[in-house]
Amino acid sequence: MRLTKTLKITCSLLTGILIFFLISIDASAQLRAGNKALERLSYVEALKHYEDFVESAKPEDEDLPEALSKLAFCYKHLQDFKNAERVYRKLFEKHESILDSKEFLYFAQVLASNSKYRESQLYYSKYGEQQASDLRAKNFTVAYMDKSPFYRDSSLYRIEYVNALNSVQADFSPMYHGKGLVFVSARNDDGIIKRVFMNNQTPFLDLFEYPDTSSIVVGASGASAAKVQSAPKSNGVSRLEEMEMFSKRLNSKYHEGPLVFFNTENQIVFTRNNHINGKTRKSEDGINMLKLYTAKNNGKEWDHIEELPFNSDEYSCGHPALNRENTKMYFVSDMPGGYGGTDLYVVEYKNGNWGVPVNMGREINTEGDEMFPFIDENNHMYFASNGHAGLGGLDIFFVELEDDNAMGTPENLGAPINSSKDDFGLITNGERSSGFFSSNRLRGYSDDNIYAFNRKCRELKILVYDANTEEPLADAEVRLIKSGVNQDLHITDGQGEINVCMSTGLDFEFKAFKEGYEANSVNYATMITDQESGAQIKIYLQPSQLPLVKGTIRSELTNEPIAGATVILTNEKDGSTETVITGKDGKYEFQPTKKGKYVVSAVKRNYATNTEKVGKVKPKKVDNTSYEQNLGMIAEGDIFRIENIYYDYGKSSIRRDARKELLNSVLPVLEKYPQIQIELRAHTDSRSSADFNQQLSEQRAQSVVDFLTKRGIEASRMIATGFGETMLVNECADGVDCSESKHQQNRRTEFKITNVSDATSVKN
Repeated sequence: MRLTKTLKITCSLLTGILIFFLISIDASAQLRAGNKALERLSYVEALKHYEDFVESAKPEDEDLPEALSKLAFCYKHLQDFKNAERVYRKLFEKHESILDSKEFLYFAQVLASNSKYRESQLYYSKYGEQQASDLRAKNFTVAYMDKSPFYRDSSLYRIEYVNALNSVQADFSPMYHGKGLVFVSARNDDGIIKRVFMNNQTPFLDLFEYPDTSSIVVGASGASAAKVQSAPKSNGVSRLEEMEMFSKRLNSKYHEGPLVFFNTENQIVFTRNNHINGKTRKSEDGINMLKLYTAKNNGKEWDHIEELPFNSDEYSCGHPALNRENTKMYFVSDMPGGYGGTDLYVVEYKNGNWGVPVNMGREINTEGDEMFPFIDENNHMYFASNGHAGLGGLDIFFVELEDDNAMGTPENLGAPINSSKDDFGLITNGERSSGFFSSNRLRGYSDDNIYAFNRKCRELKILVYDANTEEPLADAEVRLIKSGVNQDLHITDGQGEINVCMSTGLDFEFKAFKEGYEANSVNYATMITDQESGAQIKIYLQPSQLPLVKGTIRSELTNEPIAGATVILTNEKDGSTETVITGKDGKYEFQPTKKGKYVVSAVKRNYATNTEKVGKVKPKKVDNTSYEQNLGMIAEGDIFRIENIYYDYGKSSIRRDARKELLNSVLPVLEKYPQIQIELRAHTDSRSSADFNQQLSEQRAQSVVDFLTKRGIEASRMIATGFGETMLVNECADGVDCSESKHQQNRRTEFKITNVSDATSVKN
């Protein structure tokens, strides 16, 4: 009897040990399976294995902290911040003392995405104690001490979910195209085969088109997107049935992402996984990276798909944006040498050729991720970042650019455009009065949606009067000035009135001008009250004894107006000055207060300073008409073709008919700007051998340098460069039968401005 009982006890113990051993084996298998899935970036699969491990693991299990950390990371990556917070709390509750610094950063980010800013601030601070060099720790800690700046403009914008564009899947990154939009969507087509992205088990992304946005009305319901819990139906019935795939030729079996149109709208740059001509390539780690491609429209379809030269199989490039002139492209990349996860880069585009990408620097890029750039019609940049201090996730930022450099610290757009979730992919006009952006604030996860916004404005009537007679003044110019920079120019009607729609919550200056009157300014601050509708201001102008001095600053190369130029009017007698910064129209106006001789100067970085004499300003007998003084400016990098500088075939000597052109075009520029340096660039046609043509072009460039040296220009200011037949301007390459006149077009000389440092023009 006792033996039987002993055997039962022994068997029970053995069974318990065996069950525990089997459970341990199963738990270890779950952890290994989770790790393998995570290595493949299959986050949905990985978190299932980690959840199973955590559920069966005991508190003392040495692998538990690792499993909790990876489980929380998967939820964070999938933007399930509720579950990410739940798991991080378990991790920090028992294991905070052994955690790596990155866990403190991740937990702080998750808490911010759940709008728990006070607690997020605590963990950003703890992260900073371990990683003092990471500016995110300090910036977010300081930002969350006072969150009011994020909500300062919260009543300025009306935000609405665009029911006509959104589906049950992700829809984001709209781009203007004609009257409509092209955007990215994960909505599945009607095909039998459903293409699913393994990382998050969502459909692959494609490009879709909405032909006309005029039916999308923002403001019908007054709903605030920051409070929306379900898709509103305020802007029309759903038109998903009208949605068309943008291009079956462009959409592949992998991801297609954000794109941008050239000004002609018959050429694009778009984002796609590393897949072209039916072939897919992966990195050494087995990852299918993103690349940038161009495509052209042949009138029926998008084709001629070509990969950009700076792509790589080992890193990603995407999210293209073009400046107004289509001479520079901004994009995102995680290429080596950056500041954080993904950085913003700029690359020049000239004559169909792409330059070398340049990182946009520490002012814009952080230790986090910067992405989704957009350049508006005034060359202002918008981009999304989780590295600059924000409300959580990706926030949208604004910065003014000058020659690819950020002018000051990027500005967070704040609520309601930004939220605690991901906000990105904004497009707008030059005044940011309306546009679209993307956000996953509605349901979270990867369910991105497109929102429309309108900025409220207040109607303002401006009346200009003669100060003596109080009669209204027609045709008076009223300039809007913001922060010292010229903005819009308006002309009064026959009643001396203009009506403008002003942004609320900002300070402005209105400056009125009219021939025969002294200029006058009124400072004005808009407020946000219903009582201010229909407000008006009056500007009184005194008859003047002195005329205006005004003009336009333009590029010598393109004749386009130059924005951002500082224009200085100087009284030559006493040295007193007035200053204004040009807006996008390049215009300036001054009202001299005393008689005398004046000079006007135009200054801008990377441009040679141009100074011109205005002459003696004094009262005029007829209507005190203004002094017009337009100024041209040359920029570093400008290339001017010297017209009519041709050469006889096979010769390097300057022809007699070319000498006059050199004396009339190049010599005056070098004499006017004594400090600039130039490169003389000579080209040949394709006849004769390439080696002979190269040598001949070098001799021709040198002959121009010698000619100008004999006319008093220092040789050290000029470099002679020959390009041979490498840069033909027409089709006349080797083996092509062309007329002599066409070959002569290729035998030409240009000069390029290579250095404008401290270059100032000599007064005329």
